[in-house]
Amino acid sequence: MGVPGQGAAARPKSVAIAVLTYKRPEHAASVVPALDAALSELDDGRALRLIVVDNDPDASARPVVAAGAAGALHRVSYVHEPAPGIAAARNRALAECDEDAIVFIDDDERPRSGWLPALVSQWERAGAEAVAGPVVPDFSRQPDSWILAGGWFNHGRRASGTPMPAAATNNLLLDMAFLRSNGLRFDLDFGMSGGEDTLLTRQLVQAGGRIVWCDEAVVADQLPAERLTREWVRRRAFWSGNSWAAVDIRLAAPGGPRLTARMRQLARGGVRVAGGMAKMLAAGAKRDEAAQSRAVRVYERGRGMCAGALGRRWMPYRRD
Repeated sequence: MGVPGQGAAARPKSVAIAVLTYKRPEHAASVVPALDAALSELDDGRALRLIVVDNDPDASARPVVAAGAAGALHRVSYVHEPAPGIAAARNRALAECDEDAIVFIDDDERPRSGWLPALVSQWERAGAEAVAGPVVPDFSRQPDSWILAGGWFNHGRRASGTPMPAAATNNLLLDMAFLRSNGLRFDLDFGMSGGEDTLLTRQLVQAGGRIVWCDEAVVADQLPAERLTREWVRRRAFWSGNSWAAVDIRLAAPGGPRLTARMRQLARGGVRVAGGMAKMLAAGAKRDEAAQSRAVRVYERGRGMCAGALGRRWMPYRRD
């Protein structure tokens, strides 16, 4: 007989980590043991699982995931999703997840110690529908001073518990019950362009959900040499502005509101382009490398916003 006034202990909420991979078996091979170790940090009796979604039509990650699963301490589920696009792969992860929470991380990221317990603790403590954490760069070589001075890989830190209007899925916990009850899925129209995570998390907030920050839940982004060039970071800034504009337009109702959103993004992008150009000229005259680099970032993001407002979408995930 139970003690009067006390009920049975609540069942610990189950958690699944989901990682997507596409034609990078070397990343899949190393991420499985890394995430299995992260699950071990949360081994408090709750159900835990790792879901690996292979978006390669040839299923190139299957053998390496099977090998990793054989030595894992936790359940590892390999899922083959041949439909192309990052949104289709993310939706497959949602469909496969019967746990209470799903935690997305990229296959070229590695969690720092305490990452998963921090995310889950913040989720349970805050009662939020999503929890996002910081991504810090792990450079394969030292970038040139122009990139470092411009802060191209500084994604910002904030106090834990800070509300967020949107979040990326490179370090994000989502409450599955809230997603299911509101019919939230990743938009397939963003499968080749990206931005599907920004769209879903903004829709989550529109539906009454809360996204909060957890500054202790850190993952490191392993950056190869080809991403440490001025050309690559400029393209990335353009894409960031481009996808943000496309998301903002998609969220607006068809007709007048959508046209208004398009004009708003065009105006905001134009301001960034003009301001960025002016700051570039001023920084060049002063030989201020940091200011010039930051100005280029503003300029490229503005160009991307203008392109998105005009219906031109950059497709970094396109498969030729």
